[in-house]
Amino acid sequence: MALTIYGIKNCDTMKKARAWLEAKGVDHSFHDYKTAGIDAAKLQAWSKDVGWEVLINRAGTTFRKLPDDQKEGLTEARAIALMLAQPGMIKRPILEETLLEGHGALLVGFKPEAYAARFG
Repeated sequence: MALTIYGIKNCDTMKKARAWLEAKGVDHSFHDYKTAGIDAAKLQAWSKDVGWEVLINRAGTTFRKLPDDQKEGLTEARAIALMLAQPGMIKRPILEETLLEGHGALLVGFKPEAYAARFG
């Protein structure tokens, strides 16, 4: 099993999540989707697992600055296109466990109690 945390390096919530993982000795890698990007297939897989509504960060500055016509009537395809164009619009962190046979479980956002339930 491999564990990857996706997000943006300077995000305060990311810092809290990474600090929690490190304090508990949970081995993980970090993928900064603002600098390294993210591909459509990954977003589509996540969307299938948790729903695009969970993935898009509507509370963030990037989303709030969008023109109203881009925010209204969102569909999965349009939301994924927006997240690809502006990765800062993806909710963070996204913690993904990849199992030997492929995709594994996701935790979206940082809640210490959810991390504790998963990793003890």
